[in-house]
Amino acid sequence: MNISAVLLAGGESLRMGKDKATVLFRGKSLWQIQFELLRKLEPAEIFVSARTDPLWRPADVQFIADAPPSRGPLSGIAVSLAQTRSAHLLALAIDMPFISENYLRYLYDHIEACVGVVPKIDSRAEPLAAIYPREAEIDFRDALAGADFSLQTLVRRLVEAGKLRELAVNEQEKKLFLNVNELSDLAAQ
Repeated sequence: MNISAVLLAGGESLRMGKDKATVLFRGKSLWQIQFELLRKLEPAEIFVSARTDPLWRPADVQFIADAPPSRGPLSGIAVSLAQTRSAHLLALAIDMPFISENYLRYLYDHIEACVGVVPKIDSRAEPLAAIYPREAEIDFRDALAGADFSLQTLVRRLVEAGKLRELAVNEQEKKLFLNVNELSDLAAQ
């Protein structure tokens, strides 16, 4: 894939009670699951975005620190867009272990020059498993300089500006976007 990828791992994991990235699921830590997935896509470069450089970060993956004060994934995507050498950036949350290679390739097949894609589940966008065009960097910087740090708000603006296209998620695909916030979320799977 002619894109860059960022694994978003900057959350505080308050509900989990420990670093989500190191939680085991089906015999592997969440960070291992997500990096194996990203490597299958063969992006031009892979970043990990977090508040501090995680001990588990593979040596061949570049760390990108959230610019203080951190505004969660908004900060991570903004800084990653500024660093990317590719025309598009795939953003993926560390706590979405069900997302598949096939689905991410499906997203990739729908990008165009200067236009990315964001899955839409019912009436909500899923900005943490989306592909952003490098041209969205200015919009992310503007959002960080403002008072509204909601990715939902920013995604709506990007869709209205023609920089993102929404792709409806069908009922069967919804399970791909389940995220892990508590240990009980893993036990249910």
